[in-house]
Amino acid sequence: ILTILGNSAVLATAVKRSSLLKAPELLTVNLAVADVGMALSMYPLAIASAWNHAWLGGDASCVYYALMGFLFGVCSMMTLCAMAVIRFLVTNSFKSNSNKITKNTVCILIAFIWLYSLLWAILPLVGWGYYGPEPFGISCTIAWSKFHNSSNGFSFILSMFLLCTVLPALTIAACYLGIAWKVHKAYQEIQNIDRIPNAARLEKKLTLMAVLISVGFLSSWTPYAAASFWSVFNSGDSLQPVVTLLPCLFAKSSTAYNPFIYYVFSKTFRCEIKKLQCCCGWRVHYFSSDSSAENPVSMMWSG
Repeated sequence: ILTILGNSAVLATAVKRSSLLKAPELLTVNLAVADVGMALSMYPLAIASAWNHAWLGGDASCVYYALMGFLFGVCSMMTLCAMAVIRFLVTNSFKSNSNKITKNTVCILIAFIWLYSLLWAILPLVGWGYYGPEPFGISCTIAWSKFHNSSNGFSFILSMFLLCTVLPALTIAACYLGIAWKVHKAYQEIQNIDRIPNAARLEKKLTLMAVLISVGFLSSWTPYAAASFWSVFNSGDSLQPVVTLLPCLFAKSSTAYNPFIYYVFSKTFRCEIKKLQCCCGWRVHYFSSDSSAENPVSMMWSG
């Protein structure tokens, strides 16, 4: 519910402001599309299976569920990687690179991300890798335990791990470390100035927002990746079902974080959410004191 409501609000805001969207913001929209797609295509089936205490639909639905999870998961990871690279380019050369990053360029990049993700999702269907049920029996994914004694499966796992996880994660880390160093040097140069330029403040806020989005995604999926790789190198019974269930649920919760991060860091998004309350039936209550600007502003959504 949080994933669908939050990311639908992001998409509604993007549609309303479509003519005003900057090129890098299209990647944020793509990330919201991937999160909503994952929630709509996967979560209802998993919830129904949980109530049934067993997987519903047989092998066909299991392959469908695993394919959707792999498709949207890789798409989210590569979108975060693209966001980091673009933020690095914009931060290090405001004029030259920011003008080159047009909407057409980002649209081509998004198309490449989806094709790349679809390629990896289809590979297990054509014989390189396998899809299968999770050890706890109410979800499906890449059949990690089948790769224990399979050279074909192990080569798929190794390639997928390097090209869809390690390299994007290292790229994200390297870009944001480079941005942090650039911002640090820039602040040192203007440390004698009483007021920091608004452009520098905005750049710092946007970078922090992108870092939190990436950290939220990576930290959510790391326990699941660790449990999955344990299954590759050990027998399927080496982990209790609950040990594999909790990382899986934690990983899926990553789709709900981003709208809250946008709400905290984006004044425009907050204003648009306030406008959407009339047509969506949301009541937003602000509790603040006129005597102090430092009092927190809390928000309740009811409807």
